[in-house]
Amino acid sequence: MQHTPVIIDPQRFGASFSIKQCRNFGLDPREAFEWLIKEAGFRRFRLMSYWNEHEKRQGEYNFAELDWQMETAAKEGCLVTLCLGVRQPRWPENHWPDWAWKMPKDWRTEEILKYITTVVERYKHYDNIVSYQLENEALLRSFGKRPEIDRKRLRREFKLVKELDPNRPIVMSTSDFWGLPIRQPRPDIIGFSYYHTVHAKRGYRSANHQEWLHRFRGRLSQKLLHRPAFIHELQLEPWCPQAIWKSSILEQDKSMSPAFIHRNVRLARKTGLYPIDLWGAEWWYWRYKSTKDPGIWLAVQSALTN
Repeated sequence: MQHTPVIIDPQRFGASFSIKQCRNFGLDPREAFEWLIKEAGFRRFRLMSYWNEHEKRQGEYNFAELDWQMETAAKEGCLVTLCLGVRQPRWPENHWPDWAWKMPKDWRTEEILKYITTVVERYKHYDNIVSYQLENEALLRSFGKRPEIDRKRLRREFKLVKELDPNRPIVMSTSDFWGLPIRQPRPDIIGFSYYHTVHAKRGYRSANHQEWLHRFRGRLSQKLLHRPAFIHELQLEPWCPQAIWKSSILEQDKSMSPAFIHRNVRLARKTGLYPIDLWGAEWWYWRYKSTKDPGIWLAVQSALTN
């Protein structure tokens, strides 16, 4: 079923895209990415440079997967925020190659700095990169495998990226829905996550993210830190007791349905924080492709364009 694409304003809305999540859903990443551009109409993406994808063996690089994403985005006129570092979106959150994780910590630090250098040097000539995101939710201890919180290393990474590409802003996301990055490194742009319904040990609950709180934090970041803020991750996919692809449609709808999609976008708009980068693009395409029902995607499109 084909739909005439409505171009989604890249200054207002974008989408995260992960080849790992595509694989989880059994999707062809290239088909999914092309659908997001050519049919869904997105022109802004957050793309990942997973370390354990591109340097599976120490010193042996294979950037084929990221190369085609960057080339496609550039060809289609899409803006890109390129993620850097170990901690990047999607499980297991910390994407260490096994060989690096087995090293002493000091050695790991030198290797991640070397990898970041390789990534920035490879892609900084792309004019459509509008920012880098360094270490997604860098200081979050409570979620993901192989966490290693190291502010000293984070400062070194920040300084390195600034030296390699001084004219592009660095985005860093807060690790909860309360704080602001007062301590160093202090990013050029602050990213907030906005989740509404999540699943914990006792079942579904509100994530306590409130639009007025994000709006207030955005104003504080502007006034106190002189930094703009935006929503780098707006929940538009389910948070189920188990993996989404193992959950029934009924279970998925408990935390993300067409009605919830409209609600979340409406509340995010109330923050006044733009752009709003959406979380769940791979799921929309999976539902569209696997069930032949475009209802989820049409709800996203309607929420963004009305």
